[in-house]
Amino acid sequence: MNHKQINFAFKVRHALNENLDQLPAPAVDRLAAARQAALARKKKDAPVRVVARQGVLAGHAGNFAGNFFNDPLSWLRRLGVVAPILVGAVLLSGLYQFEQQHRIAATADIDAAVLSDELPPSAYLDRGFSAFLAQQQEPQQDSTQQEQ
Repeated sequence: MNHKQINFAFKVRHALNENLDQLPAPAVDRLAAARQAALARKKKDAPVRVVARQGVLAGHAGNFAGNFFNDPLSWLRRLGVVAPILVGAVLLSGLYQFEQQHRIAATADIDAAVLSDELPPSAYLDRGFSAFLAQQQEPQQDSTQQEQ
């Protein structure tokens, strides 16, 4: 029954109950017989099936063995939780290793360039030398732009 039908039934019941004392006896008998006939025709209540799952923390030792073997898809659910975490850990580890190798290679290139140059390492620390290198690169950039 929907909400409107229930509301209408309550209104009819309330109206009948208000005038119950004023109804003649034959009408009360007919209403009682009609009620008995309606109850006889009423469908029996069907049992309601309810699925209730037991809430358990993942990896709880007390219930793990019982639920793991009784539910055929429980291992799949656990794998669905663990697999993305493992994949993420492997990817992050691989990314870290790649960045480390890249940093080591860049440092080795810089060290090789410094060691193969004829200047002493103290020249690279001099601020005047940095200004000299900047001036040396400006004419080279101007000449390459003029050639193009």
